[in-house]
Amino acid sequence: MREPSPTRVTLPLPSDPPRGDADGFRRWIREDMTAGFLVFLIALPLCLGISVASGFPPVAGVFTAVVGACLTTFLSDSELTIKGPAAGLIVIVLGAMQAFGYTAGQDPAKDLEAYRLTLAVGCVAGVVQVAFGLLRTGLLGEFFPTAVVHGMLAGIGVIIILKQVPVMLGGKAASEPLEILREMPETILHLNPAIAFIGLASLAILMAMPWLKRRASGSWLGGVPAQLVVLVVAVPMAWWLGLATDHTYAFGGQDYPLGPRFLVNVPASLRSALTFPDFGAFSDPSLVWGSIKWVVMFALVGNLESMLSAKAIDMVDPWKRKTTLDRDLVAVGTANVVAAAVGGLPMISEIVRSKANIDNGARTRFADFWHGIFLLAFVALAPWLIRSIPLAALAAMLVYTGSRLASPSEFISIWRIGREQMVIFASTIVGVLATDLLVGVIIGVGVKFLIHAINGLPLSTIFKPFLEVRVIDDKTVQIDAVGSAVFSNWLPFRAQIEKLGLLEGNNVIVNLEGTRLVDHSVLEKLHELEDDFSRAGLRLEIVGLEGHRPLSSHPFATRKRAV
Repeated sequence: MREPSPTRVTLPLPSDPPRGDADGFRRWIREDMTAGFLVFLIALPLCLGISVASGFPPVAGVFTAVVGACLTTFLSDSELTIKGPAAGLIVIVLGAMQAFGYTAGQDPAKDLEAYRLTLAVGCVAGVVQVAFGLLRTGLLGEFFPTAVVHGMLAGIGVIIILKQVPVMLGGKAASEPLEILREMPETILHLNPAIAFIGLASLAILMAMPWLKRRASGSWLGGVPAQLVVLVVAVPMAWWLGLATDHTYAFGGQDYPLGPRFLVNVPASLRSALTFPDFGAFSDPSLVWGSIKWVVMFALVGNLESMLSAKAIDMVDPWKRKTTLDRDLVAVGTANVVAAAVGGLPMISEIVRSKANIDNGARTRFADFWHGIFLLAFVALAPWLIRSIPLAALAAMLVYTGSRLASPSEFISIWRIGREQMVIFASTIVGVLATDLLVGVIIGVGVKFLIHAINGLPLSTIFKPFLEVRVIDDKTVQIDAVGSAVFSNWLPFRAQIEKLGLLEGNNVIVNLEGTRLVDHSVLEKLHELEDDFSRAGLRLEIVGLEGHRPLSSHPFATRKRAV
């Protein structure tokens, strides 16, 4: 989840925060259209690749981005996030497809049935997301411990890498991550050299571009998306190899196949690509309980990723505009219902494209709208060009994305926070790889509770903090926490801080002297709240930790009261 901080916009910034209203549309149309076009160049191959990796038709990801751009622009107040399909949801969508009988092309009739049943799950999950937003449950994303969330995302990254490396080398992956890992030596030994050359060259470009951009800082190269460079190289390679027609070639005394099956396949007409859900997923007794499970996973992980992305983009917004998370959930949920109704993937607020949006000078949420319009126009007017894109190049993009989610720096960062955080992080990854996302998250949360119990967490304060409020003066109140301040009782704790401080206009002192245990998640979230108070012209002060022993040297390490 963690990415290098995006380059701040170097253009002169207007003093008043731009807004995505009618006046903002007219005033910032040039900046937003330019940013939207550059994001479109990044989004097109990612939408296609995520669709293929999910078992959906390639154009399904474009449907999702277009619907998200045209709906959420007007329903959400998130000014700089880009809505669309995300690599983090590949594992869930593909899992649902396989549960409904997906055969990866061996039986097209069964694949279509699995596709339509999964679309029904996406529709219902979108309705659940809307309900979450209307019930103002946006803060539920605050419940999950930081190490568990990052462990889930790293686990997703590992699965994406495992599933896409065989495609990048010209083969096919097994269904289960651990099975793919066992088969990896065989996959490498039997790779298709020509296809592997395209895939590895694409991956090399993606890995080299950040380094080249740093070396050529300030030059034209800084504005060129790496994904566009990959397409500029990979498409001519596909033409040179003649992938449009079936044939074989000899290499090292062995014959290898080439042909259209190694290229993206999109229909000539978008209308013919429209596919509608089969709600038999919820009327067939043999499918209903499995369908409910996938609805929960779609909605839970989609909400969590979308909220985390929106909050991350708010933090690097040059004007520090804040997204109303509940409203954003309603917008994303509504768009998910519509996208699934026409054959699209589920969407979230996507962080990589959103960062690119900021880097390219976007001002308002109409940049998201323009990126969708450019996608729609390109797919409608130039499907022949899309059919020239090698699947190996798209797989390389997803391998690179997975490597960012599960990068070594992520493991190092978690280790520095504390060894107990690494145990939680690793347990979540192993749980995700060995079971599924939902069970993996439950395992991570369970390990967190176990470690807290070992560290002396009072059972009476697991879910409810004991808080005493004192008035210091007419502008300052103090909250004394007793027992513990941990992830599971953070929501009511946060609600009290926000009510007394941000809503009533007071400075707040949070005194943690009476706690036995203060965990990393709470300290990190208190730090975020300090920034919120500062922007509101108020002060949030954390005191009372002098008698607590940190479990590492990290400033937000879990703290245990010394005996």
